[in-house]
Amino acid sequence: QNNELPTLMSSTTSTSLELTYNEGTTLPSNAPEWAVAASERIREKRAMGFVSDLCPPDRVKNVLLHSCCAPCSGAMVEEMCSSPAIDKVVVFFYNPNIHPRKEYEIRKEENKGFCKKLGIEFVDCDYDSDYWYKRMKGMEFDAERGNRCTECFDMRMERTALYAHENSFDAIATTNATSRWKDSKQVDDSGARCAAKYEDLQYWTHDWQSDEMTIRKYQISANEKFYKQEYCGCSYSLRDSNDWRKANGIPKIQIGGDTAGLGDRYFSDPIVDAQEESQEVVDEFFAQANEIAEAGGNRKERKKRIEVYKSRRKDEASDGVTNGLNNW
Repeated sequence: QNNELPTLMSSTTSTSLELTYNEGTTLPSNAPEWAVAASERIREKRAMGFVSDLCPPDRVKNVLLHSCCAPCSGAMVEEMCSSPAIDKVVVFFYNPNIHPRKEYEIRKEENKGFCKKLGIEFVDCDYDSDYWYKRMKGMEFDAERGNRCTECFDMRMERTALYAHENSFDAIATTNATSRWKDSKQVDDSGARCAAKYEDLQYWTHDWQSDEMTIRKYQISANEKFYKQEYCGCSYSLRDSNDWRKANGIPKIQIGGDTAGLGDRYFSDPIVDAQEESQEVVDEFFAQANEIAEAGGNRKERKKRIEVYKSRRKDEASDGVTNGLNNW
């Protein structure tokens, strides 16, 4: 279905805003049932004028949305900005975890450009990487979804909550909650803790990882041809991902440029991209992640245990070439 998206209302200007992206690639005949059902719900919503039925928490009109990157923000921004219950949405970019600086700038500038295109205010916060490393000290070899990730979410949500409090926002939310590569409870617990420090602030908890939100996220990403990052973002994620690639004879991650270390550099096929983030794939990978973390800084033991990463292969083509491992 390649229908153009109807005019939405800008949450920052209260004037009509024409969004130019569409659903992207038409669903193939062999698309999985969940994708067909999710796309049908999106089509029905469009036919009704695309007025979101999203229900924010009580008394919430103005939302500060912490964003980790443009691909994760697309569907959330669309849902929030098309909700009659929301008056204002502002995107807040604070991600000192992203390393190296080149990767940080790529993700930030793409997110900034997307917001400019939609007429949504974008707040560019400091790249406070030195402080991030201080807070992560002693957790350098934690598995993803472990204590280091909790600390990382806390640091970013603390700053988000403070800015929201100082600028009279009613609630905060984060695009980290859209990715199935993240533990939604871990993300939400961090957001709730940080918002609770201020009497006038709430954290918006919602199922941002539903099938409909997931396919819509990838439809927008494909149409916008967003940069497809190859790892979560921090230097430790970069290290561990490259360790796995080396063990499996796969080229290392490439930062920027038009060619990825593996797979496509830009999003292009919503169905393929969404399947790379299927719940089954994600669950299988994280079920084994702690085995690597237990090796800590012991390089010999890490090399042995890194073999479990083979289960992270998310799409193996008939010619034996592994694709799609850069979808985070």
